[in-house]
Amino acid sequence: MDEHSAECLAAIVESSSDAIISKDFSGTIVSWNKAAERMFGYAATEMIGEPIYLIIPDDKRDEEADILRRLKLGERIEPFQTTRRHRDGRIVPISITISPIESRAGKLVGASSVARDISETRESDRRLRLLMREINHRVKNQYAIVLAVIRQTATRSRSIEDFEKRVRGRIMALSHSHDLLSQVDWAGVSLTDLVAHQLKPFEAFQPVQVSGPTIVLDANAVLNLGMAFHELIMNSMRFGVTDVGEISITWRLASEEGVDIFELIWSEQAVAYADLLAQDEGYGALVLSKLVPTALSGQAKWSFDGGLVVWKFTAPLARIQIGLGPLAPLS
Repeated sequence: MDEHSAECLAAIVESSSDAIISKDFSGTIVSWNKAAERMFGYAATEMIGEPIYLIIPDDKRDEEADILRRLKLGERIEPFQTTRRHRDGRIVPISITISPIESRAGKLVGASSVARDISETRESDRRLRLLMREINHRVKNQYAIVLAVIRQTATRSRSIEDFEKRVRGRIMALSHSHDLLSQVDWAGVSLTDLVAHQLKPFEAFQPVQVSGPTIVLDANAVLNLGMAFHELIMNSMRFGVTDVGEISITWRLASEEGVDIFELIWSEQAVAYADLLAQDEGYGALVLSKLVPTALSGQAKWSFDGGLVVWKFTAPLARIQIGLGPLAPLS
């Protein structure tokens, strides 16, 4: 190799984003590029002439000895994943490729290692596995909900057409919630976004006032409150007085006897169906009075006062959102 070629090769090694380390067959480090300094925290001046075992975890020492033995025998080492130790003691997961180094006479004199930090890749893989488990769990739950929707709707439908219309609407409401969750990798959806998403088909029929503090719902709360909003909207469209007043959706976060509480109130001027709701019949009443409260360890009740129909839902905040600080007492 001429001098120009050697300089080019040295420049490539030094500018590489991968850690490139060479060592002799005793395990002594011969070269250490800038990327190795960044990856493991040691300067080249500290590592050249030192044993490679400085960056090898105790449980990987046999692995390194076996690699050197196999290289001496002329065996090919396939790329593999392993770990190395940073100067500060943390373990760095890496993908490594090891190649033999020959002298000009063709004699094996050492090995070159090209290492790439795969911490982000491993974290992405871990998150993906968690996400897939979460989706699998939620999908199974939704199968059960869909079957309940079909069964309960069938027993209360007047005709095949009525059954088809109601089932389609309820399953589409679930689908809307799934769409929101999928956009954030099932990490949580703000209550404001959930309400806005569920109200889209309803906006042309009646004004809706929405207010409440910022809160991010977990996946279970998104799916169940999404079902509740759908049933409330359908009730209002079928039985509500759409030319009088408006619908109000409000929520607040508070504390009751040392327990953080979430409270949601839907109210509207819709006396036309107050008696119907009081009978606690139909799938919508079942969702609003039993299924959603049970799923979120909460309580729900209807009240009729001053021409208003009110659905009030309360639940422990821990079943809605986790991680908020202490709240004000409920008045």
